[in-house]
Amino acid sequence: MLVKVGNDLFRVLDLQHVTPGNLRGFVRAKFRNIRTGALSDQKLRSEDSLDRAVLDEREMQFMYKDGESYHFMDTETYEQLHIDAEVLGDAASYLVPEATIKVEFYGSEPVGIELPLTVDLKVDDTVPGIKGATASAQVKPATLETGLVVQVPPFINVGDVVRVNTETGEYLKKL
Repeated sequence: MLVKVGNDLFRVLDLQHVTPGNLRGFVRAKFRNIRTGALSDQKLRSEDSLDRAVLDEREMQFMYKDGESYHFMDTETYEQLHIDAEVLGDAASYLVPEATIKVEFYGSEPVGIELPLTVDLKVDDTVPGIKGATASAQVKPATLETGLVVQVPPFINVGDVVRVNTETGEYLKKL
């Protein structure tokens, strides 16, 4: 959720309702400023109010990465735009070329992306697999094609395609 405080936009990262003993309850919120990337914690009382920012979503295709910029193309108008890595945050680790995703806009400014629940990525680097290994409590790190490092079972090898949960960053299964 995005909220507007003054002229700044904040993404709500965490909410916690607290009722300390016989005192009035409040909500402890953790925000990230969309433009600066700064984190802030605030206590909100029942008298406080926040305005929810209305976002437009457009379906776009990720084209390529150029330094710290990620380039997207609108699938309807074929307009191209770039979004800085700071705006995308951790979501950039799940972007593969030609992937179709939804880009969130506040007015004409892109403020983030909405990823699918899972993505399929190729393993670029990992230690060699163990013959006859099955899924067990043992795991090993694997570097995927986007640079993301996830823990995978020992039977995963270089070149395999794995499905990764975009919310938790965990390995789900081998394809």
